[in-house]
Amino acid sequence: MKVNTIINKEKFALIGDQIYEQKLKGIIENQHKGKFVAIDVNSEDFEIDAKEINAVDRLNIRHPNSQIWLKRIGSRYVRHFSPRYQKSV
Repeated sequence: MKVNTIINKEKFALIGDQIYEQKLKGIIENQHKGKFVAIDVNSEDFEIDAKEINAVDRLNIRHPNSQIWLKRIGSRYVRHFSPRYQKSV
């Protein structure tokens, strides 16, 4: 699924998820769960790192005009926000 032009957000997300589900999930999920995968939707190349910026930076070096879809391996979300509760003193 090669993409050479800038695409809308919905299609971009769909392509990124499809690359992950169809090509990467089975080979990276068990070994790298909890890390980030940065996927260039144009080339379908990817980088994995515990820090998302490191994965993105390395992918951008190889593909300067990349369109990067970021995913936390083994999760539906890149980030999850929930309320924090303070302990009573």
